[in-house]
Amino acid sequence: MLAAAVLGSGMAMLDGTVVTIALRSIGDDLGATLPQLQWVVNAYLLTLAALILVGGSLGDHLGRRRMFMTGVAWFAAASALCGLARSPGELVAARLLQGAGAALLTPGSLAMIQGSFRPADRGRAIGQWAGLGGIAAAVGPLLGGWIIGHASWRWIFLVNVPVAVVVLVLSARHVPESRDPEAARGFDLLGAVLGAAGLGGSTYALIEAGSVPATLTVGAAALGVLALGGFVVVERRHRDALVPIHLFGSRTFSVVNVLTLLVYGALGAMTFFLVLQLQVVAGWSPLAAGVAMLPLTLVMLALSSRAGALAVRIGPRLPLSVGPVLCGLGTLLLRRVGAGAAYLTDVLPGVLVFASGLVLLVAPLTASVLAAAPDRFAGVASGINNAVARTGSLLAVSALPAAVGIGGADYRRPDAFSVGYAAAQLVCAGLLLLGGVVAFVGLAGRREPPQPGPGG
Repeated sequence: MLAAAVLGSGMAMLDGTVVTIALRSIGDDLGATLPQLQWVVNAYLLTLAALILVGGSLGDHLGRRRMFMTGVAWFAAASALCGLARSPGELVAARLLQGAGAALLTPGSLAMIQGSFRPADRGRAIGQWAGLGGIAAAVGPLLGGWIIGHASWRWIFLVNVPVAVVVLVLSARHVPESRDPEAARGFDLLGAVLGAAGLGGSTYALIEAGSVPATLTVGAAALGVLALGGFVVVERRHRDALVPIHLFGSRTFSVVNVLTLLVYGALGAMTFFLVLQLQVVAGWSPLAAGVAMLPLTLVMLALSSRAGALAVRIGPRLPLSVGPVLCGLGTLLLRRVGAGAAYLTDVLPGVLVFASGLVLLVAPLTASVLAAAPDRFAGVASGINNAVARTGSLLAVSALPAAVGIGGADYRRPDAFSVGYAAAQLVCAGLLLLGGVVAFVGLAGRREPPQPGPGG
């Protein structure tokens, strides 16, 4: 069962990172513009962020194994469509479907462990799930670069199909069905629709601004704002809301989610621009660009548990304040990457400083979110934070290229791309430094008790 959960969630995690390595190759093969490449990344994030809470709720209602297996099969079919795409539009459409499949399987992978292992074994199983999932993330850039160098970018998607078959066989034979007996009977369909419409409209307006008639951009932006406003109203009133608004009554919960939005927005945009800069301007191969990012995940794997233990001893405020600042300094160091960049002097120092900051903040960030919510809302709190992280990356990758003057085929022009790259990394560094200030000012020195639910 653990193997099924790890392989399933590992596929979804891999396709969230490996595609960035392939962007240059995809663009050259399909003749894509930069906005189309943004959609290749963001289509996946859009449906994943919009539907991940829906996936968790459906699993609680209909059965976690059932929704997990449905998500795996869906993800495999969408991956095959990605690998067979003949135009940027076909690839973006397939990526939207792939993100929806990931939203179904991702919550189920952890929920199956939570619902099937004995309490005494649960902590060890979750630790193994997290550690092995981290290895999948570490292998992603390296595997993606190797596949592109030796075969075709299409195989970064097609390789998911046989893995999914293995996951389905393991799940059918070894995973027991489980449900949440206390799950609400109702389902917040209107909230799910408004959330998806809000993110979709906002993303379209940010990416396509200047590329389509202004009326379309303004209309999409208006739809996004109105839908997101309606989403908040519905969630405040719906008895079985996807996002229980009362959780944000906790100052810690609110502050940490704002921090998550800033940090993961900067992380998504920083890696998007860096990987393209290494290939477009520095002239590196996809494999070399993938290897360049490997120390980031290796540091996370080696030191995350120690950073979590440190946060337990001293409290989360200091790590969550210092971590983003170190990430910001690492991003400023990476602004030096340009033509003729040397890995040891121009890339590695920035990656290591960024990694040291990220390892300081990831574990206490997750722990703070869960500690600020009542136990029965732990899954919902984690899902909200996961959705906020995806939304941060989605919005940053959508908005930054146009904001720094990059568009069209500029990713094929080293001179134009390099100027925009330096500006984009400066913005990312600013977001990270702002995150450090938000954590330092917003988090109290003392621990805050979890907020009770409605009527609690």
